[in-house]
Amino acid sequence: MHAKQLRVGVVGATGAVGREMLKTLEQREFPATSVRALASSRSAGQEIPFKGGQLIVEELDENSFHELDLALFSAGGGTSEKFAPIAVRSGCVVVDNSSAWRMDPEVPLVVPEVNPDDLAKHKGIIANPNCSTIQMVVVLKPLHEVGKIKRVVVSTYQAVSGTGQKAIKEMETQVRQMFNMQEPEAEVYPYQIAFNCLPHIDVFLDNDYTKEEMKMVLETQKIMGDETIRLTATTVRVPVFYGHSESVNVETEKKITPAEARVILAQAPGVQVLDNPREKIYPMPIHAAGEDLTFVGRIREDESIANGLNLWIVADNLRKGAALNAVQIAEVLVERDLIRI
Repeated sequence: MHAKQLRVGVVGATGAVGREMLKTLEQREFPATSVRALASSRSAGQEIPFKGGQLIVEELDENSFHELDLALFSAGGGTSEKFAPIAVRSGCVVVDNSSAWRMDPEVPLVVPEVNPDDLAKHKGIIANPNCSTIQMVVVLKPLHEVGKIKRVVVSTYQAVSGTGQKAIKEMETQVRQMFNMQEPEAEVYPYQIAFNCLPHIDVFLDNDYTKEEMKMVLETQKIMGDETIRLTATTVRVPVFYGHSESVNVETEKKITPAEARVILAQAPGVQVLDNPREKIYPMPIHAAGEDLTFVGRIREDESIANGLNLWIVADNLRKGAALNAVQIAEVLVERDLIRI
């Protein structure tokens, strides 16, 4: 991987995911000759820790990409729609964490453990999938290869960090307000999130599903390369700081027993099985926070159908669900000499 040293930029560097991207680049010793932190004018001049020093945040503008080979974007869909094409025209490859490009047929949507070969088709922009989709497909893919998945029913329990720094702060503030017998104030979410669950992530669509729920459906089919997989989702925001959890029901064409599933998943890249209910061993967000792996447990047969499994999947939404996956994409691009327009 060190054959080519790269000039790297992180767009949205002051946000929760942007900061995690910088931390991940450092921890994984990504081969960069230089790393630049880019953000809006409001954040310009801030300092972010990196490799024992500080990066001074630069204001993002149309000239930011002339001396970059690779840009990791995590600054929202509007910023990505405007600046990703500008970066590509400047000769910079973009890995984008927003939803702006995910369903564009010209843009690969990639989870390196699942569909790394799709990167060869990139035209300058690669999309990072939704956090809740990423952790699910790393578990579904090895099962699909053995038993061919027909249908998936997923309910998510998603941490507030998925909304960003303001949501983390809002939950902290609400907890303090409630312990001080004050009325909790909600601005980021439509209702209080402290000690509550909101079955509402992103906007509601005409079919009464949320945009987050439909992202999981469409992104899973695209990443898995199989539009015949039927999927339905309910996504819920819960009062957890870090780590998304998912209850996943899978129906396969070929029967896979729970014991077989444990063996398959124990060998799957990026997955760790934590599954011994008699010893109260199962994944929880407190296990996943700060970790790179996706954890799976509560693997059991769905006794209501012939070929069904129930799974409980947990991962750090800022790591594997965002920053780590983006950096892993970048690593594969380097490894396969695909850092080029």
